[in-house]
Amino acid sequence: MSEEIVQYNFALPGNPRYQPKGMVDIFGYDNLYVPTARVELAGLDVMAEIGAIPVEDYNLVTPEMRSAILGIRTTIVDDVERKVTRHDIRALVRLIQEILPRPLHRWVHVPFTSYDPLDTGRTMQFVRAHNEVLHPRIREVINILAVLVRKYATTLQIGRTHGQHALPITVGFWLATILGRLLYNAQCMDKFAGGLVGKISGAVGCNNAVEGLNIAKMCGEITFQNRVLGRLGLEPALISTQILPPEPLAYFLFSSEMMSATFGQFGRDGRNLMRSEIAEIGEPFEDGQVGSSTMAQKRNPIIFENLEGTWLRTKSEFGKVLDTMISDHQRDLVGSSLMRDFPIILVNLCSQLDALLRRKEKGAPAFLERLTVNEANCRRNFSMSSKVILAEPFYIALQMAGYTGDAHELINRKAIPICQRKSQSLMLTVLELANTDDELRKAVNNIPQDVFHLLEHPENYVGDASKQAIKIADMAEVCCAKT
Repeated sequence: MSEEIVQYNFALPGNPRYQPKGMVDIFGYDNLYVPTARVELAGLDVMAEIGAIPVEDYNLVTPEMRSAILGIRTTIVDDVERKVTRHDIRALVRLIQEILPRPLHRWVHVPFTSYDPLDTGRTMQFVRAHNEVLHPRIREVINILAVLVRKYATTLQIGRTHGQHALPITVGFWLATILGRLLYNAQCMDKFAGGLVGKISGAVGCNNAVEGLNIAKMCGEITFQNRVLGRLGLEPALISTQILPPEPLAYFLFSSEMMSATFGQFGRDGRNLMRSEIAEIGEPFEDGQVGSSTMAQKRNPIIFENLEGTWLRTKSEFGKVLDTMISDHQRDLVGSSLMRDFPIILVNLCSQLDALLRRKEKGAPAFLERLTVNEANCRRNFSMSSKVILAEPFYIALQMAGYTGDAHELINRKAIPICQRKSQSLMLTVLELANTDDELRKAVNNIPQDVFHLLEHPENYVGDASKQAIKIADMAEVCCAKT
C-alpha cells in the first residue's frame, strides 16, 4: 500500500503575496502548534521529574513519540476541533494521547489550562523569530548601511525640509539618520525580546491545581511553573491571570513596528531621491526587470516603494495589539482571534529586511550594497540653490557682526528677491546693498575673514555632517561586533 501523501499548509499570517521563507518554520500555519506541543511535553517531563508520573510509565515515551508530537499539524488540530472537541487545545490533547502509550493519556495537559501552553508557546515563537530571523538580518542591514555611511560621509547633498532646498548636508549624513534610528530600534527590540515571558499558573492564575492537589509540595523549592519554563528557556511573568499580562509582548511588537517605520522612512526618502528630476540615487535594475507594462524607459523605485508600503500595512496591525490590552476579569475570548494576527508585524518586517538583503545569487552583493549615488546629480541639484542657500549664516553673521537692524528681514525681504531676479549670489547682493547702507557696510566689514570665506563657498557650509555620519557608523560597528 502506498504511503499517504501529506499536503502541508505553510502559509504565513497576512497577505499571501508576502511570505518570507525565514518565517515559515516559526509561523507557517502547520507549524503553529509546535511550541504548544513542546510546552505540553515539558509538563509531562516535570510531572515525571517530581514523581507524579510513575517512572515505568514515563519511560514508555520514545524519541519517535516526541518527534511525532512536535509534528502535529495545525490543519489536523483544526479538523479534530471542528468535528469533535469544539476546542483547540482539547483537540491537541486528543492527538497527543493518540501518540502516547495509554498509561500516559491521563497525564497530558495536567495541571495546565489552555493558555499555559498557548501563551507560553506564543512567547517561544516570538523569541525564536527575533533571535533566529530578525536579529541577524537587522545586524546585516546595519553593517551594510554603516559601510555606505562611511563611503558617502563627505559626498555633498542638498538638505531638504518641507520638500524645499534647505541647507547643505552629505549623503552619508542622510544615511546616518536612517542608521541611527535602526540602531535605536534594534536596541529596543533586543531589550523587549529579552523581556518576553511565559506562564504556567492555571485557569485564573492562582496555581489552584498545583497548590490544592499537592503538586507544589512535590516540587519542593523550585516551583512547578519555574521547572516547566526553565526547560523552555523562559522566565515567568511577575504575575498572570489565565493569560499573560499583555505588556511584554506589546512592547516587543511596538519596537518591531518602530523598526518597520524606519525602513518606511528609508523607502520614502529613497523613492523621492529617485525621482527623474532629482535622480540622486538609484536602485539596481536587474536583468529581465521591467519598469512599466507599457513605458519601457521607466526604472521604478520598486523596493523603496515596497518598504514604505509595507510600513503602511504594518502600522494598522498594531491596533489589534492595543485591542488586547484589556480583558474581562481573568480572561475572555475576544482577543483570541486578534492574537492570531500578531505575527503579521514580524512577517512584514522580515519582508522589508529580505528586500534590502536580496541577492541575485548566493555570495553576490545584497540589494542595499548595490544602491548607486549619482554625485554629479547631487552637485547639479545643489547648484540650483547655491546662490541663495547661505541665507541662514549670512543673517546670523551680520547680527553677530553688530548689525542692529533685523538681519533676517533684510535677507528675506531685500536680498533674496534681488538674488532671484538677477540670478546672482547672495554675497554679491549683500555687498551691493552695503554700498547704500552704512550700517550694513560696517557689519559686513566686521565679519571675521574665515566666516566671510565660508559665505563665499556654500559647499563648505555642511556643519558637522561628516563627523556625525562617521560617529553613527562607528556605533553601528560596535553594535554588530557585540552580536
